[in-house]
Amino acid sequence: MKRMFALLVLFMCTTLLFGQDKPEQTKAEPAKPAETKAEPSKNPVSDAVREMFARQQKNLTEAVDAMPADKFGYGPTPAQAPFGHLVMHISMSNIELCSKAGSMPPPPMKPASETDKVRLQALLTRSFLYCESALSRVDDSKLGNPVEIFGGKQTTVAYALIALTNGWADHYSEAAMYLRLNGVLPPTAEPKK
Repeated sequence: MKRMFALLVLFMCTTLLFGQDKPEQTKAEPAKPAETKAEPSKNPVSDAVREMFARQQKNLTEAVDAMPADKFGYGPTPAQAPFGHLVMHISMSNIELCSKAGSMPPPPMKPASETDKVRLQALLTRSFLYCESALSRVDDSKLGNPVEIFGGKQTTVAYALIALTNGWADHYSEAAMYLRLNGVLPPTAEPKK
């Protein structure tokens, strides 16, 4: 408790000492226009999911693109699924969860071979396009609506959305590890251009 208090005091002192403008700095800086506050979202949860979607779609698509075609059959150990299986799993999870969240029938999807990079990339792209369409139909008034996911689990739209965003984070983490184990830098680790 004493340590927490000491850290709080240190933070406050640092803010007071270094967080204030020096008089000579304020004279040289032009006046800043008053900031206008954005209207609060009427759908903060579903809007946040759509915002995460854009970032995760980019990261996951770039990770799949970065993996060499001859490494789609690679799994770190015999007990771990190959990279191509991960891509198929991401695609099918996208379809399942977005279908339920957006109350849209799933599109016909034919799974690809786990080693066919081109077909797996196309499957992933189609799954993200479908999700974009399905998520555009979701608003926060539907979060409590009942849905059934993964062959029988009774839950809600909110649960499906949370599972979707958690899945994207988990899947990217796994893809990044597979890339690094094959000497490829994950997209989010690339130096800024």
